[in-house]
Amino acid sequence: MNGKIMSLTFFIIVFSFLVAGIFVIGNILSTKEKELGNQAMLIARTVAKLPEIQHELLSDKKPQEQAKTINETIEGIRIINKADYIVVLNMDHIRLSHPVKDLIGKKSKTNDENAAFTEHYYLSKAKGEVGTTIRAFVPIMDAKHKQIGVVIVGYNLPSIFEILYGIRKEILVATLLSLLFGAWGAWILGRNMKKQMFDLEPHEIAKMYTERTETFNAMHEGIITIDNDFTVTIFNTKAKQILGVTEDNLVGKKIYDILPDTRLPEILDYNIPIYNKELLINQHTIMSNRVPIEVDGKTVGAIAIFQDRTEVKKLAEELTGVKEFVQALRIQNHEHKNKIHTIAGLLQLGHYQQALNYIEEVKDKQEEIANFLNDRIKNQNISGLLLSKINHGKELGISVEIDMNSQLTYLPEQLDFNDFVVIIGNLIENAFDALQLAKKDEKKVMISIDQDDETLSVLVEDNGVGMSQEVIERIFDNGYTTKRNENHGIGLYLIQDIVKKFDGTIDVTSTPGEGTSIYVTFYV
Repeated sequence: MNGKIMSLTFFIIVFSFLVAGIFVIGNILSTKEKELGNQAMLIARTVAKLPEIQHELLSDKKPQEQAKTINETIEGIRIINKADYIVVLNMDHIRLSHPVKDLIGKKSKTNDENAAFTEHYYLSKAKGEVGTTIRAFVPIMDAKHKQIGVVIVGYNLPSIFEILYGIRKEILVATLLSLLFGAWGAWILGRNMKKQMFDLEPHEIAKMYTERTETFNAMHEGIITIDNDFTVTIFNTKAKQILGVTEDNLVGKKIYDILPDTRLPEILDYNIPIYNKELLINQHTIMSNRVPIEVDGKTVGAIAIFQDRTEVKKLAEELTGVKEFVQALRIQNHEHKNKIHTIAGLLQLGHYQQALNYIEEVKDKQEEIANFLNDRIKNQNISGLLLSKINHGKELGISVEIDMNSQLTYLPEQLDFNDFVVIIGNLIENAFDALQLAKKDEKKVMISIDQDDETLSVLVEDNGVGMSQEVIERIFDNGYTTKRNENHGIGLYLIQDIVKKFDGTIDVTSTPGEGTSIYVTFYV
């Protein structure tokens, strides 16, 4: 990589010199032209005012005789001032001086000299065999201000090669210094760049980037990362599938332009990780872990790793159903043992009619509860849960009653079975815990499930120990509990989390020593 950087640096230096040289040479030529023009005009004016030149032009001598005197004088002036030529013309355009002796005494026929014979002072530029020449034209005037001739002073403009040759030392020094410092700078730059790239070559970085992208795309989890400007840096294929994003080339775009309801930028705002959080993003329910990305102790972005909760929900529903079924069987087995022992005792005592009546009474109660749940609660899993809680309450000496007006026809689209089980199960278990702490002869839990076209509500009431206002304000905090044993303090937090997720409401009414009522409402 260092070799490439140095080659590029040399190319840039050479190209810069070429571009700069064009402008510099152009400027030098312009300056030189102006300088030579001024010098030519000054010499021409000086020659035009020389008395001996004016005297010879006013004399009656023949042009050949005038030329001999004038050319000697002019040639000395030309050599001293390093002019390429100084030409004196009489009013007949006859040359009276010239560096080329063969042209003396001959008539000049240049097109740009006519204006000088009408008393005009000017400069002109002409291209000849030896290059471009800058010429000054000045009329020669006598004492009576009558024109008696013209002076022409010419300087050849230097060529580009002559200019370069004239500043060859400066060019050489500047080129050597530029190449030296350029090579040194290229070496320093290359070394620092390679250090920042962990001593990897560009092709190695490109390979790693390709491998990284394909690795993320091969993962079963959705992965999205953003930088501090909320610009997407990773958006793998699984993330597109889970969130229903069909657009390609998402890297470099703002996350809000892709997912307006994203929750990833809040990780940058609070700079704290959030694990195992269920979110509703782009109408898809996901289980997400969102973590800030830190480099050298500084947050540079955030990453979200998530799974589609649809499959998890199915597994949870199956697991919850099996768990509740096992719990119901265990409780029912325990209860049936007690009933069988009761019947066996009555039979041993010879109370056959009482045994028969007891069996009929138990049968009627079971049929009443089963028929009610089958008719009013259309979800069999929730019916099983309620039956399990009724039997569990009997084990604990708690009477669990279900409002006879309760009904559940279907669950709202946004609320799944597992969430509803979490709500009902935790509310009833919290009521059981409160009643176990209460010193009352009659312990009751009242459950009501009501549904209409607009709302679905759940009410759980108990006559347990109740809560103070201070406790009510904290019961939904994660980890807060009034119980001494471990593994408590998350039930009501989970309920509130579900209620918030689906824009529901939860109301708590409680009086210390009298009991608690919790009312949860979802809008269909």
